[in-house]
Amino acid sequence: MSYLDDVKKDARAVNPFFRQMGIEVIEAADGRGLLKMPVRPDMHNGVGWLQGGLLVALADEAMAIAVYTRLVEGEGIATISESTSFIKGVRDGIIYAEGRVIRKGRRVAFCESEVWTGEDERVLLSRTSAAFAVTTKT
Repeated sequence: MSYLDDVKKDARAVNPFFRQMGIEVIEAADGRGLLKMPVRPDMHNGVGWLQGGLLVALADEAMAIAVYTRLVEGEGIATISESTSFIKGVRDGIIYAEGRVIRKGRRVAFCESEVWTGEDERVLLSRTSAAFAVTTKT
């Protein structure tokens, strides 16, 4: 069974970060990963906003899940670069991250992600782009 299969079955059992942060995998297919996470007071920075690194981490995980949907047997990934633009802060509620594969080559996969809050009307919180090294197990 692959990491992606395990994550689809029970993400929190497979990934300790998902368990700690309360992250749920909503979708993982066709070069796309969709996650959601509750914002809790223990995730706030000193002035009461969700700590920005958690927006980046959630985006990174969504993109990684998206890349895993495009890997072949024996391939793995590692983040090699990432850039995030913070657009708006959030203090509570549920946030969502969607990662998308833009291009997957033999050695590098390029992705984008958006993090937002709100279900009926999306409020964009951040945008991230990243490159992942595609590794092979020998």
